[in-house]
Amino acid sequence: MSADRRRALLIVNGKARQGQRALDDIREEAATAGVALVRAECREREDIAEAIRDHADSVDMVIIGGGDGTLNAAAPALADTGLPLAILPMGTANDLARTLGIPLDMREAAKLAVSGPIRRIDLGEVNGVPFFNVASIGLSVELARELTREMKRRWGVFGYAVAAFRVARRMAPFRAEIRINGARHRVKSVQIGVGNGRHYGGGMTVQENAAPDDGQLDVYSIDLRGWWEWPLLYPDFRRGRHGHWKNVHAWYGQEVEITTRHRRPVNTDGDITTHTPARFRVRPGAVAVIAPPR
Repeated sequence: MSADRRRALLIVNGKARQGQRALDDIREEAATAGVALVRAECREREDIAEAIRDHADSVDMVIIGGGDGTLNAAAPALADTGLPLAILPMGTANDLARTLGIPLDMREAAKLAVSGPIRRIDLGEVNGVPFFNVASIGLSVELARELTREMKRRWGVFGYAVAAFRVARRMAPFRAEIRINGARHRVKSVQIGVGNGRHYGGGMTVQENAAPDDGQLDVYSIDLRGWWEWPLLYPDFRRGRHGHWKNVHAWYGQEVEITTRHRRPVNTDGDITTHTPARFRVRPGAVAVIAPPR
């Protein structure tokens, strides 16, 4: 590997929305910055981590064009190899990019990718499954099922709110026990969230002071009496101030365990990946990213 010319593994679906634009912009910016691009074709989600591991000894960084689900798929290999991640935000929500302050303009994101500073961020983990933004139980699982590609295409980021209102109308509460910081909390909830980053679900905020490098997991549980309360609560969820509501309980810690009477699915960064009982932990500074300073 040349000492004066960096090499970057590039993973972008050229046929995706903004795909060709992303390819054109990153190629121009990489040429200007003297960065050699090594393109990897990843047709399936599982191919992403494999491609990163296969190229780990021959590149200096990884540039990924995609949304939060694509970045989540890369997380295990990024943590294992230590390669810095640069993001070209091509998803609907782009919550990790928003959390890190990465420009949503493709040209500006490409320029940052090849010339920006490196910082380290935490990685959340539940039952061995990593996540950047949030893992959750309850309403968000139904939301993931409700939010179709057609809704994302038609409504963009507002599709999350449309789907959330639909799901909230039929969501029944469930009972759970949350163990954190040596205490046990029994809750009746429609949604339990465990956040590692700051934003999730199309711009919702985990907690107003949450940061992706604070070494903590932010936990909340929502107990709504009916679907009509959701519109009242929604603005505070956007700002991360939902903890001020008496029917929203919030905690933070480094390890969390959640058990439910019946086995329930867990959503990590938009995909259903595991089930309760769920054991969470934070891995401080596990991933290097190319992003503006905090």
